[in-house]
Amino acid sequence: MTDQTETTDELMAATYTALCEHGYASLRMQDIADESTKSKATLHYHYESKQDLLYALFDHLTDSFAELIETLEGETAADRLLSLAEAYLSPGEEDDRRQFRTALLEIKAQAPYDGRFRAELTAFDRLLYDRIRSLIEEGQAEGTIRADVDPDESAEFVITVLNGAQVRHVAVDYDPGRTYATLETHVREQLLAEGADAEFARETDRRDERGTEQTRDEDDQMRDRNGAKERARERTRRNGEGGPE
Repeated sequence: MTDQTETTDELMAATYTALCEHGYASLRMQDIADESTKSKATLHYHYESKQDLLYALFDHLTDSFAELIETLEGETAADRLLSLAEAYLSPGEEDDRRQFRTALLEIKAQAPYDGRFRAELTAFDRLLYDRIRSLIEEGQAEGTIRADVDPDESAEFVITVLNGAQVRHVAVDYDPGRTYATLETHVREQLLAEGADAEFARETDRRDERGTEQTRDEDDQMRDRNGAKERARERTRRNGEGGPE
């Protein structure tokens, strides 16, 4: 990994954390610097403004999600479809999740007034639509999803449900896990071909077990990140006071 790549990754992580903590409207370049080992001047060297950093962050998140949904877990297309929904509804640890969705909703609200955000969001929506549609077609080809299911209509339905879940979570604290359970029922009752239910149930059980293990891993990662953030803030404070490293 090059120094430039390391710097970019650190600044993207810092922007993400600061955005979750402060929200879109209140976010300042200094807030982002405070979440990294870089100075505010270094941020301005790489990005002219907060808006440029947010554009870069959105590109970064889109690229990461695109990679994720191309390597979904699951024995069948229906299983991979639920893996996609799980990834979309669970972008991070529980404490970060609502803050991130709130910030993302603020960014989406800028789309009517910001051409670049609108273009980015349109491209992301198309990316998600194409992947869901392809999963349904894969399932039809392998015989696990009914042949009479319309891939276009199903993709539109799933995207609408996923986006609605994000808004409800932010606005009224609706649990995204309930939306996931509803989608699981929809797949089982409306999409699965006859005879595919048994393997789908087994894979669902395996996914639940993986989810329990992942939660434990995420708790450990959160503790590690919090420790790193505190150490970075302490270094920044001591440097500002002229103290030793």
